[in-house]
Amino acid sequence: MKTPEDRQEDRQEDRQKARELADRLQAEGLEADGSFTDWFEELYASAAGDASLVPWGDEKPHQALVQWMRQRTEQGAGHIPGEGLRAVDVGCGLGDNAAFLADNGWSVTAIDLSPSAIKWAQKRFVAKRVSFRVVDLFALPEELVGAFDLVHETYTIQALPLAARRRITEAVARLVAPGGSLLVICRARDEGLTPEGPPWPLAKSELDRFEQLGFELASFDTFDEARQDGRIIPHF
Repeated sequence: MKTPEDRQEDRQEDRQKARELADRLQAEGLEADGSFTDWFEELYASAAGDASLVPWGDEKPHQALVQWMRQRTEQGAGHIPGEGLRAVDVGCGLGDNAAFLADNGWSVTAIDLSPSAIKWAQKRFVAKRVSFRVVDLFALPEELVGAFDLVHETYTIQALPLAARRRITEAVARLVAPGGSLLVICRARDEGLTPEGPPWPLAKSELDRFEQLGFELASFDTFDEARQDGRIIPHF
């Protein structure tokens, strides 16, 4: 019988294999035809329902989103933050962040490029108030443009190569309704450093692009995230 320590070690080994698979699939796609999106579907499909084979498949909402929600609830004196508002979760993956937003009152649309990811998330959260949709950010349906009071994205921008950064930033921005809010959670890097991805962490100057697109910076936070394998990863 395996001990909790043995199971933890197995999970870390699975995650390492998943990261290596993601790296290989993306590298193969870039070398073959310059594609930087097809590998997402291949990864989710090959995982076949095993979240440990998805590098970001933690099966819980991101801690920074939880903290942001806690602060918003406290500021609203306990009022449900998203009541009567629409939110979109960009690059929803297995759906945990989207379900968390729904639990906090938002009417949520969760989008991902991968059909396998969307089917997986639908099965996990069938009872939640979430509409899961297969959507290509670079070909947004018109009904989604400017449609959301809150646009949340964690780890989507950083998942694409630097050559696509301006396009993906502009695509995410197009989802926000006038007067709406955008919450971005990402790995951070120092200015002047060229990241070796995937993923490709963001510099602060790249996030400033949103202000150039007409957004007003409401808050900016930095934090370190400790991973189970001992890594300490800086975040914005």
